Amino acid sequence: MTTTKKTVHFTDNSLLNPTNPITLNLVGAGGTGSKVLTALMEMNHSMIELGHAGLQVRLWDDDIITSSNLGRQRFAECEIGLYKSVALINRINRWSGTNWKAETQKFQKDSFGRVPENAKATITLTCVDNVQTRFGVAEILKDKDDYRSFYNEPKYWMDFGNSKTTGQVLLSTVGCLTQPKSEKYETRSNLPFVTEEFGELLKQSETEDDTPSCSLAEALEKQGLYINATLAQMGCSLLFNLFRDGLTENRGFFLNLNNFHSQPIKI
Repeated sequence: MTTTKKTVHFTDNSLLNPTNPITLNLVGAGGTGSKVLTALMEMNHSMIELGHAGLQVRLWDDDIITSSNLGRQRFAECEIGLYKSVALINRINRWSGTNWKAETQKFQKDSFGRVPENAKATITLTCVDNVQTRFGVAEILKDKDDYRSFYNEPKYWMDFGNSKTTGQVLLSTVGCLTQPKSEKYETRSNLPFVTEEFGELLKQSETEDDTPSCSLAEALEKQGLYINATLAQMGCSLLFNLFRDGLTENRGFFLNLNNFHSQPIKI
């Protein structure tokens, strides 16, 4: 009897037992990003307790907190007028004793077309609603020749995206990552970028209205109250399992909160 092997991706060895914390860029501090950051704080504490070096996170967002951000995003009224990234990182650092960093600028190449040193990290998470930002991130990650040290060489990109009540999370590798020989599994060294696999769909969605909301009520017409939090928890669970299990047979999922259905995206 012939049995079909499961197809999996083995986590890159450099993430499993590192000497230093894993560098991670989180791009976007809004509805999803603010909740992903909280999940990363929980993940970091858990990893350290399990003997791992943990995470070193840098949060990128040039937006200012407004009254329409309260309620759906993780901000308080006293923080109105502050940069989202600064407010969140200061809170996380005070809470957990970390030394994570905030950037009050867009995640992009500099005026000379180079990748800034502070934009280099092993893992990149994007929680943005702008299509061009995703393609910009893809260009930065592909430019691996500009990364001169093994310490911050990009390995993984996880993208979070959603509409009002649906969303998806997709894990990608930056190039091909060496996989061990396995008699039990079929291995996959390359997981394509969201911009490669769903590029045309992303471009079609670019015409959608992305005008900033003036109130929470208006914001809730565009995005449901819990879609961002659900995506954040499920996506970070996938990331944590990469560290905990050392492999994955799923590279993401589609989620529909209207009917509470989640569909995994297999390797």
